[in-house]
Amino acid sequence: MSTEQEPTTPQDELSQALPPEQPEVDDHAAALDELQDRWRRALADLDNLRKRHAKELDAVRNEERARTAAAWLPVVDNLDLALTHAGSDPSAVVEGVKAVRDQAVDVLRRLGYPRYEETGVPFAPAVHEVVGTVDDPAAEPDTVVQVMRPGYGEGRRQLRPAAVMVSKRQE
Repeated sequence: MSTEQEPTTPQDELSQALPPEQPEVDDHAAALDELQDRWRRALADLDNLRKRHAKELDAVRNEERARTAAAWLPVVDNLDLALTHAGSDPSAVVEGVKAVRDQAVDVLRRLGYPRYEETGVPFAPAVHEVVGTVDDPAAEPDTVVQVMRPGYGEGRRQLRPAAVMVSKRQE
């Protein structure tokens, strides 16, 4: 038998000199358990937040729907009133219907969708929809000559573009 020992490294000597550290393993396990508990609580909080947000969004949606419907009630009331007077003077009925239309346009304006129906302005694809062209020597080329259907809204809040007739390029 040989009395020679195999060479050892400093790590081997350190591990032989120190007793096994069981309390350190227990500390790691406790820290891991605490982190897992905190992670589960965070997930539960996130789920509760998601549910609360969905309820609040639904409530806001319902409130806005009710506010919009309430804005239209006077228009409906005036249409009913116009229908009750339909048998009387026809010119009064026409004036009443015009007044109700103006009231409806005002409701749309207050909701953030103003009406536009300008003629003589340059054609803009973002706010106009061409439904036809006309040969009008008095108008500049690509100019709105007639509005067939007004548009509502502006910018990113546009409900629909105005349907327009545009002057042709004269060649």
